Amino acid sequence: MSSQKLSYLEKVGFGAGDMAVNVVISSMMLIISFFYTDVFGLKPTDMAILFLSVRLLDAISDPLMGMITDKYTTRWGRYRPYFLFLSVPFGISVFLTFSTPDGDYNAKLMWAYSTYIFVTLMFTSVTIPYISLIGVMTSDPKERLSANGYRLFFAKIAAFLVTIIVPKVAAADYWQGNMALGYQFAMGIMSVLAVVMFVFCFATTKERLEHQVDEKPLKEQFTLLLKNDQWLILAGVCILGTIGYVVRGSVALYYAKYYLGGDTSIQSAFLATGVSAAILSMVASTWITKRFCKIKLFRYSQMAVGVISFAMYFLVGPNDIFLAFIFYFIISFVVDLHAPVFWSAITEAVDYGHNKTDKRVAGLAFGGISFFQKAGMGIAGAIVGWLLAYFNYNPSQQQSEFTLTGIALMLTIIPGVFHYFVGLLMKRYLITDAAYQKLITELQVKESNQTHSTSSDSKNTVVVSGAK
Repeated sequence: MSSQKLSYLEKVGFGAGDMAVNVVISSMMLIISFFYTDVFGLKPTDMAILFLSVRLLDAISDPLMGMITDKYTTRWGRYRPYFLFLSVPFGISVFLTFSTPDGDYNAKLMWAYSTYIFVTLMFTSVTIPYISLIGVMTSDPKERLSANGYRLFFAKIAAFLVTIIVPKVAAADYWQGNMALGYQFAMGIMSVLAVVMFVFCFATTKERLEHQVDEKPLKEQFTLLLKNDQWLILAGVCILGTIGYVVRGSVALYYAKYYLGGDTSIQSAFLATGVSAAILSMVASTWITKRFCKIKLFRYSQMAVGVISFAMYFLVGPNDIFLAFIFYFIISFVVDLHAPVFWSAITEAVDYGHNKTDKRVAGLAFGGISFFQKAGMGIAGAIVGWLLAYFNYNPSQQQSEFTLTGIALMLTIIPGVFHYFVGLLMKRYLITDAAYQKLITELQVKESNQTHSTSSDSKNTVVVSGAK
C-alpha cells in the first residue's frame, strides 16, 4: 500500500483547522445553553425548539455540501479552498450568534433563530470539507490516526480557550454587570482566532490523493450508503455519543454554578478541568492505540463512562466541589479516548463501502456523519431545554432541591446511558487495523485489474481499427 508521511508542520496545520471548527463546537457544547437562558434571556422551552428545528436544515445542507465537494475541484484542491474563502463569513456568524440585541422578547427570538441558522450553515460549509481533507492528505491509516490525534488535541485547545477566556471576560468588572456585552466581546476574540486558524490550515496542508468520484444520482448514493453496514454503525455511534457529550457539556456550567455553588472562577475551572482531561486523553489515546486494539478501546471506554457517571451521581453531593472535580476529570478523560479512532474510522468505512459495492461514496458519507453529529447536538440541546423546564429551572436564582437533582442527573446518569449504548453498538464494528490492511489490498487488486482490463480493451480497439 502506498504511504505518504506527513510532516509535523502539516499535522499542526491540520489540527489548526479543527481548532477553528471547535470555536463553534465547544461553544455549542459548553456555553450556548447557559448563554441563551441566563444572558440572552430565552425560555428553556423556546431554546429547545430552536435547537431542534434548526437541525432540520442539516438534512438538506449537509448532503448538499458533501455533493458539492465531490463535484468541484480547484487549483488549490478539492477541500482546502473553503477554509480560505469562507473563514471570514464563518467568524462573523459566530460573533453575531453571541450578540444580544435590544428589543422585546419576540425580536430577540427572531434574532436567535436568524443567527443560529447563519452559524449552522457556515459551520456546514467548512466542516464537511475539513473532515473530508484527511482522506486526501495520506493513504496511510497510521498517519491518519496520528494526524487526527493532532487535530483533536488542537480542538481541545480551542475548547480550553473557550472555557477559560469566555466566562472570565464576560464576567469582568469592565462590563459593569453587562454580561451580554462581555459575551459578545469574548466570542469576538474567538471568531478572530477561528479565521486565523483556517487560513493557517489552508496554507500548511496539501492534498496528495485524488479519489475518482463516480457521477451518481443522489438516490443511488443513499442506497449505497445504506448498504454500508459499518458506516451505519458509525452514524449511530455519532448521534448517540454526541447526545451524551453535549448534554453533559451543556449542563456543566449550571452544575458548577448551582449544584456546587461555585462563583465565576469555580465555574470556569470546572469547565477547564473537563477540557484539560480531554487534552490529556488525546495524547493517551495515541499511545494506547499503538499497543492495544483501537476498536476495543473505543468500545470499553464508552461503556466505562456509563459506569463512572452512575458512581458520580450517587457519590457527589451539593457543594462537594473537590470530589466533583475529580469525577468530572475522570469522565472527561475516559470519554475522549475514542475520539481519534472515530474520525479515522470514517475514511476506513468509506473504503469498506467502496470495496463492498465497487462504487465510492465519499462526500455524502462525510456529509452524513456531519449531519448526525449536528442532529445529536440539536437533540441534546432540546433535551437540555426541556429537562431544565421540567425540573423548574429559573435563571440566576437559588434552585430547589428538585431542580438541583435534575441538574445532577443531566451531568451524570442521563449522558452516561447514551455512552454505554455507544459501547454496546461498537461490538458490531469490524474494521480493525488488520481488517483494513486486507481491505486496502483487495481494493488495489481490483483497481489494478480494472486498469489492465481498460488497457487491453484499448489495444483491441486499435487492432480492430487497423484491420479496417
